[in-house]
Amino acid sequence: MKPGLLALAIGGFGIGLTEFVIAGLLPEVAADFAVSESTAGWLISGYALSVAVGAVLLTAAVTRLPRKQVLLGLMVLFIVGNLVSALATTYDAMLLGRIIAALCHGAFFGIGSVVAADLVEPEERAGAIALMFAGLTSANVLGVPAGTLLGQQLGWRSTFWAITAIGVAAFVAIALLVPAVRRGPVPQLRREIAAFGSGQVWLSLLVTVLGFGGMFGAFTYIAFTLTSVSGFAAGWVPWLLVLFGAGLFIGNLLGGRFADRHVARTLYAVLVGLVVVMVLFALTASSQPLTVASLVLMGGFGFATVPGLQMRIMHWAGEAPTLASGANIAAFNVGNALGAWLGGLTIAAGLGFTSPIWVGAVLALAALLVLGFAEWRAQASATVSSSSVSGSSSASPYASRS
Repeated sequence: MKPGLLALAIGGFGIGLTEFVIAGLLPEVAADFAVSESTAGWLISGYALSVAVGAVLLTAAVTRLPRKQVLLGLMVLFIVGNLVSALATTYDAMLLGRIIAALCHGAFFGIGSVVAADLVEPEERAGAIALMFAGLTSANVLGVPAGTLLGQQLGWRSTFWAITAIGVAAFVAIALLVPAVRRGPVPQLRREIAAFGSGQVWLSLLVTVLGFGGMFGAFTYIAFTLTSVSGFAAGWVPWLLVLFGAGLFIGNLLGGRFADRHVARTLYAVLVGLVVVMVLFALTASSQPLTVASLVLMGGFGFATVPGLQMRIMHWAGEAPTLASGANIAAFNVGNALGAWLGGLTIAAGLGFTSPIWVGAVLALAALLVLGFAEWRAQASATVSSSSVSGSSSASPYASRS
């Protein structure tokens, strides 16, 4: 692994920990600030909304600046946000800290994806992106349980002090290990915006919204499924979520490896796998052994899409990938919100706690159909010269843009 990728992964670990660990500490935070559980929940939903906003607006604002300096600035924003959270004496101050930290999330992963791809050879780019996102997935496997335990033992503020320290470590690592390299022309905002004139960019965003919305539509209410349908005791839920996180970690790395060989085929395979797993999960959720297997596989197939989806949109954005990459991070969060909302509607309609899994399967199937249409359109618009790169080892399996 190139040292620069390790530095980006450390940043991803800290950001992932900030996003997810609050769920395990929400009761303590709500009690400390004397707010209701639903009000405390804005510390999660407000964060997600800020990620989507920052992914587009903040990326657009810094698109002409040197990427390494931008990453360092984003880590400063991350440090400040978590420091505000650690020192917060009111709920409003805590929410402000969460919003500040969230603003860097989308821009970091969007710009970081471009930087990671520039650090390696073309045929290794999806794998490099996967290594950066490995920091995010490892936060689910290792960071969230450890951060929750720390907060429960020493108070929730101790967790945010620890995250602040991780942010400082990531800043130092990026400063020392990430080279100031850039391939291609200097980004210009007009050119970056012009990339959205490509229908393939918008189709890529739609695949991301639907595909990731599918997984998170099922995952958002998974604790209720595990306890009310599968019959697990509540104490088992955190450990089952660790298994889910392990699936995320493995799926992300394997997805990157296979996407380096062929992006479209990898996305086809993992989306088909995701649909099949969720259908089987919904049908067999009353079986504890099959539920455990489904949970791991759902995480694996769900996150195996990430490197390929980032590679696809960066390819179709051409020489202006930065803003499109950030927009794709926003699309992941839009998908999270969409899946959670639709899953909640089915539960409210009395369809049971397996209904969000069925919603997830339908969304993933829709993503597969949109991908099929996008690839058909790409093939239809390909020039005769595409045959010269067919089956080559190039990082991009596409020959033209539409």
